[in-house]
Amino acid sequence: MSRTIEVCLTPALLNLYDIEQSIVVVIDILRATSSITYGIDNGAEAIIPVANVEDCLNYNGKGYLLAAERNGEVVEGYDFGNSPFSYTKEKVAGKTIVLTTTNGTKAMHMAQERAHQVVVGSFLNLTALCNWLKVQDKDVLLLCAGWKDKFNLEDTLFAGAVVNVLRKDFVHFDDSCVAAEDMYLLAKDDLRNYLRKSSHSHRLEQLNIEEDVQFCLKLGLCTTIPVLQEERLVALSQ
Repeated sequence: MSRTIEVCLTPALLNLYDIEQSIVVVIDILRATSSITYGIDNGAEAIIPVANVEDCLNYNGKGYLLAAERNGEVVEGYDFGNSPFSYTKEKVAGKTIVLTTTNGTKAMHMAQERAHQVVVGSFLNLTALCNWLKVQDKDVLLLCAGWKDKFNLEDTLFAGAVVNVLRKDFVHFDDSCVAAEDMYLLAKDDLRNYLRKSSHSHRLEQLNIEEDVQFCLKLGLCTTIPVLQEERLVALSQ
């Protein structure tokens, strides 16, 4: 079984990859895919990712929780944004959430247009995700959501962690895989300290949400893999 694994460093480069037969793992570590993973793991029935704040409003009055984030902050008038602490069992169990974020939900929609399957990755479900990817007979593209179509450190760091775990299960790696893995190996002993260099970390520090950042870097806290089925993210049946 000869499979490739590649890293797309920003959604702006996605058109360069053939993903029709691939599993695409969408990565938005700070904080969308971390919060989505945590929410589904805590019993949310589904999370509906939408591209725009206006799309979120179309679900108003239908019994859904509405979550909107732009530039790291909750959009005024919404139930919450994309802090993982908004996705606890008490708040989301049995609920459907409609979510829009600056980068992550956009990347999901772009991937869904062509990919064989779209799943969500975060440090929280790193072990479960890698164990599942190992036994799939598909090529894998790790899609970093980045920041407004630009490269970012935290998503690339996670992609490198996945490459590091899966190295012996795949035969072809592109150069961005090599770079991502090298970065992860530099950072793995103290992820938070390494990410203090990142531009998004500085943005989030100004918002006083250091607890969120620390939480999003926890390893293996969740066993759920969210998968995009039509318009809804739900728990993957394994």
